[in-house]
Amino acid sequence: MKVLIFAAFAALCAQSVLSVDPHEHNKVVCYWNSTAFERQGPGKFQLDDVRPALSLCTHLVYGFAGISPENFEVLSLNPNLDTGAGYAYYRLVTQLRRDYPDLKVYLGIGGNADPVEDTHKYLAVTETSESRSKFINSVNRMLKDYDFDGIDLAWQFPEVKVKKQRSTLGSFWHGVKKTFGYGKFKDDKEQEHRDGFTIMVRDLKAQLRPKLKALTVTVLPHVNSSIYYDARLLAPNIDAVHLFTFDQKTPIRNPQEADYPAPIYESFGRVLDDNVDRTTSMDSSSRYWLENGTPSSKIVVGIPTFARTWKLTSDSQISGVPPIVTDGPGAEGPHTNIPGVLSYTEVCSRLTESAVGRLRRVGDPSKKYGSYAFQPYDEASGADGIWVGYEDPDTAGNKAAYAKAKGLGGIAIFDLSLDDFRGICTGDKFPIIRGAKYKL
Repeated sequence: MKVLIFAAFAALCAQSVLSVDPHEHNKVVCYWNSTAFERQGPGKFQLDDVRPALSLCTHLVYGFAGISPENFEVLSLNPNLDTGAGYAYYRLVTQLRRDYPDLKVYLGIGGNADPVEDTHKYLAVTETSESRSKFINSVNRMLKDYDFDGIDLAWQFPEVKVKKQRSTLGSFWHGVKKTFGYGKFKDDKEQEHRDGFTIMVRDLKAQLRPKLKALTVTVLPHVNSSIYYDARLLAPNIDAVHLFTFDQKTPIRNPQEADYPAPIYESFGRVLDDNVDRTTSMDSSSRYWLENGTPSSKIVVGIPTFARTWKLTSDSQISGVPPIVTDGPGAEGPHTNIPGVLSYTEVCSRLTESAVGRLRRVGDPSKKYGSYAFQPYDEASGADGIWVGYEDPDTAGNKAAYAKAKGLGGIAIFDLSLDDFRGICTGDKFPIIRGAKYKL
């Protein structure tokens, strides 16, 4: 009997030790968006490119998987890359732990990788116990088949609509469109979906806990936490919440006004464009979760490695000081090939004196808002200019310092492929991750 009691006690102690998070306040959660594999040229990001970052990352989130609209099961959105004979990244990514044994590798689900028009799937799966069970069972199979250390739910809840300034005629036409149901999808069952998601997280964690598998939640930009996340009930059942506190302003949502896309604090004296979503900065987002019962060690704040860009025209002021009048997304870069987006490599390579299309950099001595750079509209030639709100190693360090000062759980880097992973600018690979990690 004494032997049995001792064995049971030893097993309990072992499980307790294994469940202790050695990175309670210094997590560096690195997201790997696998779609970067499809880029051509220097922007292509492959398995070997991720390795130099893994000595800096404590957690790696590989994404993103999606959900089947037919049976609500988890599925690969790129089976040729993730599970196919050609690459099988689901297996290869977990095997990275052989060289980095302290690394935790999670599978990310959602992350706006599923098309926006399919957002309803993420709501429908929360509505019934049957659909939730199908999803949970498929997660268990995925973890068993590929040996991920956990799951990150970057749930695609509907985004808050941006409040637009309209003329009298524009307001009339907007009212007509609302009457006849045009425009962006509106969720009429917000409370039901909030409660269903909470139950699903609780039930999923109940199955993952005995297997020592982790469960984290990522709050995507412009998803209203107060509507869709019951922080007090979620906190006991998640290992961390990753707050994507960036893209507060984007050239898609705010085409006519460029502004800081990822501030730590709200700009002084500004009137919020959106009276529904009050979490418009890193500080306000993290405060919401803290004030609603989430332990500080479970709150991880997001840092982008990419820039948001806007087009400057003859109507744009010369100084570049935001907010500034613009005309939609800035020109695409040679690596990312997406209007309104530049990787850090594409930004830093244009900050040198001899660079073609040189950008004028403006730093952030306040350590509150972030850096920006711009190339003004050329009146002589009529060539459009560009305004760039971006992260650099210094501003990333400021955000990590904020997380440390507030006693938060760490930082989440999105994503690896948009940092300077080749070391083109200074010779150091992944300078944004380095700048942040060394301030934790």
